[in-house]
Amino acid sequence: MPIFALTIFVSAFLLFLIQPIIAKQILPWFGGTASVWSTCLVFFQIALLAGYLYSDWLIRKLRVGQQAALHLCLVAVALLLLPIVPDAGWKPDGDEQPSLRILLMLAATIGLPYFLLSTTSPLLQAWFARAHPGANPYRLFALSNLASMLALLGYPFWVEPVLSTGQQALYWSIGFGGFAVLIAYIAWQVRQVNTQSTTAEFIPATEAIPTSQDKLRWLVLASLGTSLLLGVSNHLTQNVASVPLLWVVPLAIYLLTFVLTFNTQSGAPGWYPRSISLPQAGLAVCAMAWLLADRRLDFMLFLHIIVFCGGLFITCMYCHGELAARRPPPQHLTTYYLMVSAGGAIGSLLVGIVAPVTLNAYYELGLTLYLLALVATWLLWGNARWPWALGAAAVCAFALWASLYGMYEFRKDIVFMSRNFYGALRVRESAPDDIDRMRTLIHGGIKHGEQYMDADRRKSATSYFRTTSGVGIALLQKDADFDRPLRVGIVGLGAGTLATYGKPGDAYRFYEINSDVIAIARRDFSFLADSAATIDIILGDARLNLEREPAQRFDLLAIDAFSSDAIPVHLITLEALAVYERHMQHDGIIAFHVSNRFLRLQPVIERLATERGLQIAWLEEIREDGSTVSDWVLLSKDQSALLRPAIIAAAQPIPTKPDWRLWTDDFNNIVQVLK
Repeated sequence: MPIFALTIFVSAFLLFLIQPIIAKQILPWFGGTASVWSTCLVFFQIALLAGYLYSDWLIRKLRVGQQAALHLCLVAVALLLLPIVPDAGWKPDGDEQPSLRILLMLAATIGLPYFLLSTTSPLLQAWFARAHPGANPYRLFALSNLASMLALLGYPFWVEPVLSTGQQALYWSIGFGGFAVLIAYIAWQVRQVNTQSTTAEFIPATEAIPTSQDKLRWLVLASLGTSLLLGVSNHLTQNVASVPLLWVVPLAIYLLTFVLTFNTQSGAPGWYPRSISLPQAGLAVCAMAWLLADRRLDFMLFLHIIVFCGGLFITCMYCHGELAARRPPPQHLTTYYLMVSAGGAIGSLLVGIVAPVTLNAYYELGLTLYLLALVATWLLWGNARWPWALGAAAVCAFALWASLYGMYEFRKDIVFMSRNFYGALRVRESAPDDIDRMRTLIHGGIKHGEQYMDADRRKSATSYFRTTSGVGIALLQKDADFDRPLRVGIVGLGAGTLATYGKPGDAYRFYEINSDVIAIARRDFSFLADSAATIDIILGDARLNLEREPAQRFDLLAIDAFSSDAIPVHLITLEALAVYERHMQHDGIIAFHVSNRFLRLQPVIERLATERGLQIAWLEEIREDGSTVSDWVLLSKDQSALLRPAIIAAAQPIPTKPDWRLWTDDFNNIVQVLK
């Protein structure tokens, strides 16, 4: 038992540690969007399903000696593919289908090692049942999920703050080598028991044969759990930042529910008392459904974190508790895990791939809550638990109403909506009969530009880009300093507001990764059309394009790209700053937009400026009520560029954190900058 437990623990730890490691490596290539994680989860679930299919086939079709030989040959091949570092040739050019490219890149980079790790839990449980007849192998499944949870929780707190991404990949590869030794030892030991029989033949048969209804229940419950996981993860990362911390916490909660529900000797899991968990799940569904529907609560982040993380735990306890209560005898173990993994793959495909191309907003979480209540009603009705079934039906009705009401509220005053890999966009128009009528571009829950519709005011710079903002002051100062046209670069198009500063002869070059944003800026806003400057728009990730382009000699470069509520991390590293400097005039200004509700990014940029020997000025625009309108940090090689009266008058002392480690492509610590 100890060697089986150790090998499963190491395998599961590596299996889930690789997920944030590889996702963080490729996140900068795709604009830092939260959809990178969702797409990675689709791959992980599909690879897990492939691993379980392989295990089921291996156990049922081959003798134990053949099983061991084939498996160890594949492990040997996987060792030759290490370390797990994606090739730079997978970097996108800008016009590819991101989801497909990510899936192919993951298959080429970590496909075989991940596949083999995913086979370990079902394969070793079957070998364990063969070597120890009568013992309960399902506790090893609970152990594997415990190891996975520890790996995920350890990443943002103990791995990411200490190791660079290169070191993470190296140490993981060494760990895989240790796993290979353990699995080889077990394979050698197990094949000695009876080399002439399959494992399925060796396990004693019982009369309890799973029916098609049983398999359907396993499939549906597993898919609901995964859909809830991805739905909650998307909801949280859309409003803060696409960082491993907000990825791994929901996934760790999801795994914890497996640990609690499957950690039992026999019979129904003691950690899942249906009489308590079922009403808790009903309350959780109602709370999450209402929070999604009530737009007044959109910006209460910590309420959302508490309700949705707590709700995810309670609802997954129900799904996985019902799964555990319906588990079959050990001889059907691999079939059971196969259906569970198939359900997980279906849930991830629906949320990670299908939803972005079929729904024009993030409706999938609300719909999943409704389906969960509907499934609970179905299961209870089938077991003739009428009072419980009626209660579940009431929750189902409420969840459906809340979902429909939330959709109605979400679409109120909306003139256009779209969604793709990079998120959901809305164009909202307010006060239709008022001189103050405005049109606003919203990404998730965050404004990315607004424009007055009145003809006399539509050229006014608004929101974060007003003439009193840091970037507005810098642009006006540049205009005052030179009698020549300006070259301005902007990372992130939004509504195109900064184009309104353009004068005849000026060249404004926008970098935008989302083609839908470009279409909206041209169709629904007039900043680009009204600008007197020459406008160029470059599609694709800004940093990748800037790395490939010849020096642009910008007088000002505004870093205004946002993923969720913050600049993508790969745009505020030492290497990124070096790329920006190559494109600047000697007295040019790099303006970082750091307006944010949750992260303190000013000290990060100050540390970068110090390392590169740049001058720095922090310009925070404050309303009369003390709230922040916009927050910009200006950098320049030339001190005189920032020693202009307007900049000096608006600047304030920048907070410094000399003990903070420098952010690079290999290292950044989002936990450190949380407000």
